[in-house]
Amino acid sequence: MYQVFLLNDDYTPMEFVVAILQEYFQKDREAATQIMLKVHRDGKGMCGVYPKDIASTKVELVLTHARKAGHPLQCMMEEA
Repeated sequence: MYQVFLLNDDYTPMEFVVAILQEYFQKDREAATQIMLKVHRDGKGMCGVYPKDIASTKVELVLTHARKAGHPLQCMMEEA
């Protein structure tokens, strides 16, 4: 199993991060906001734990969406 994380940057809007968490990680608004605040405060926030192939796909989807929107948001995975 792999943990998927979002990493903080000084450019990606908080609302965009919340939308990413809702769209790709099926978080409700409250949970998405709490994760976004953790990313903002601590530099890194966990989005979920998934099998390797699903985690990898989620990372790629988030990175692609962020780049298309012009944001430098980083998403990564590491073994749980």
